[in-house]
Amino acid sequence: MSRSKSFLSQPISSYYLLLVSAASLTGLGLVMVLSASSIHSLETSGSSFSIVLRQMEFLAIALPLGFVASRLSVAKWKFVARFSLIGSVSLLTLLQIPGLGNTVNGNTNWIIVGPIVFQPSEFVKFFMILWAGSMLAKHEEARAVRSNVIAILVPTFFAIMALIMLGNDLGNAAIFAAILVCLLFISGIRLRLIGFTAVLGVALVGALIVTVPNRMRRLLAVMHPFSPEFYKLSGWQPAHSIMGLASGGLFGVGLGASRQKWGNLAEAHTDFIFSVIGEELGLVGTLVVLFLFAAMIFAIFKIAIRASDPMIRYTCAGIGCWITVQVILNIGSATSVLPVVGVTLPLLSYGGSSLVAIYLALGFVIGAALRDPVINPLAKASKK
Repeated sequence: MSRSKSFLSQPISSYYLLLVSAASLTGLGLVMVLSASSIHSLETSGSSFSIVLRQMEFLAIALPLGFVASRLSVAKWKFVARFSLIGSVSLLTLLQIPGLGNTVNGNTNWIIVGPIVFQPSEFVKFFMILWAGSMLAKHEEARAVRSNVIAILVPTFFAIMALIMLGNDLGNAAIFAAILVCLLFISGIRLRLIGFTAVLGVALVGALIVTVPNRMRRLLAVMHPFSPEFYKLSGWQPAHSIMGLASGGLFGVGLGASRQKWGNLAEAHTDFIFSVIGEELGLVGTLVVLFLFAAMIFAIFKIAIRASDPMIRYTCAGIGCWITVQVILNIGSATSVLPVVGVTLPLLSYGGSSLVAIYLALGFVIGAALRDPVINPLAKASKK
């Protein structure tokens, strides 16, 4: 116990924890995408490996981009941050152009340009956190009145959420709302103002749910997924997700032996991959996943605390909030604690946009760690 405490108390521990947890989740993600997608892949393309091969192609793009992100200087990141808001608005506006925006499962959140298909909202998460980090840093450096930050961040984030909601994507809009509240809390704004913002956000999300019958049915299905009223409609996915998790037991039914992925559980390799992990690897497998995410998030916040530049500190903390919120929403959907919102599980679910965006963010955090005067020489020494 004393050795583990000694290791965790060292600054270099956060760097290693981040690398090991990210690599472990990525490796496990490839294995589970192969297992969860094999039946669907065989039916749609004639090969059990087509989906996992595409995920490997996405990883081949994500890794170099993450490496480049980790090597960019603070000055270059601040330059990118100046234009990240404009870039975010532009990307989301493109979704509304006929012929570019593509609708999948009722959500218009994909852009198709020839062979290139990507989801702008995944990259906008990183860009908006980067922009918010630069705004919070400017206010800290200028010793401005904290309440001014709300006047800048809240309307801007709400505008971004409105653009996302034009595509009917409530899940990602909720993530942006949560990121906003987390950033306001981290910046030290009075809890009363944060509470007002949070209540406003919850009221807005609630209104978006109760005014759309399909979303309301999803909410009600959380409480009674096996009810005859909901089972064959909005309760189908949460019900079969629970079946998969429940049948896994302690050690699971075995890798590749999931029964729910045989057509019962839609989106098994994307939104509901956690359920497949629970079914095939059991409680032990799900606890390993939770431990790896906990280690990653802990490392990110520890690196954020040690960052000397306020913009780097706020951005790293925002990235930690983003990953935390998305993990909670995804696993909450898979366990039927929360309504199905259609967001991926970072590094584990299939999806090129999500994978590339997460690696860009992790590259930013790794770069922050490597600029730490204590971590840098130790990291260099470990490579020799």
